[in-house]
Amino acid sequence: MIELVRELRRSPELLANLTRREVKGKYKRTALGQLWSLANPIAAMLIYSAVFGIILQVPVPEGDPSGLHSFPVFLLCGLLPWSFFIGVVNGGMGALVGNENLIKKVWFPRSVLIVATTLSTMFTWSIEMLVLAVVLVVLGAQVWVYLPLVVLVMALLALFATGVAMVFAIANVYFRDVTHLSSILFQAWFYLTPVLYPVSIVAEQSDRIGPLPGGITVLDVYRLNPMERFMEVFRNLLYDNRLPDLGSVLYCVGWTAVALVVGAWVFQRHQGKLAELL
Repeated sequence: MIELVRELRRSPELLANLTRREVKGKYKRTALGQLWSLANPIAAMLIYSAVFGIILQVPVPEGDPSGLHSFPVFLLCGLLPWSFFIGVVNGGMGALVGNENLIKKVWFPRSVLIVATTLSTMFTWSIEMLVLAVVLVVLGAQVWVYLPLVVLVMALLALFATGVAMVFAIANVYFRDVTHLSSILFQAWFYLTPVLYPVSIVAEQSDRIGPLPGGITVLDVYRLNPMERFMEVFRNLLYDNRLPDLGSVLYCVGWTAVALVVGAWVFQRHQGKLAELL
């Protein structure tokens, strides 16, 4: 972990250039350019709102104490963090394979490729979150008070996603099937995370089922998901306009530390052989 940080500190110019390349290349030769970063989540919001908000009538919790009661806004407060997480992991997973020729030609810290993907995705995500913040303010939410905390949680999620991306990037070098398997994994993970629905639905079903062997409940198992806690923290700050539960914040910090340590260890152990493996 420490060695990776040192490598990044020794390569600031390379990191900046690769990040700039990722940002410019993402929507290169498109008519809308960076506007696609807004079009995609808006399209997803409209589709999910129609299916889950109108057809399936998923109950929308009222923001406490903000008073907000809007399924599209509730959805975006969870959808944008989830989209960022998946964007970083998918981008990082393909970063090494996608830069095979560069890796084989010259030596440089390979971790720069993963971090550059994170930074470029965060640039786009920041624009989306800024637009969401403006919408919330227009609707009367006092979100501006919590924006500094939102930025900190954004950075925390970026670190967590980077750690996960490092593991998937190395796995993808050894087994190209990882790209296909991950799409199934992330689809299941998406529906097991309260992006499209509130946690209260899971809590109700958990009460109906009752305790499992060992005294734990379905809700207890469900809440082991680190992205569930990230959703809670983001929605507390953006949708509810209140401070999140300290336990949930610490849970996110703990998972971020684990992801970074494990990701850095795996990456550091295998990055010296990447030129031979690719």
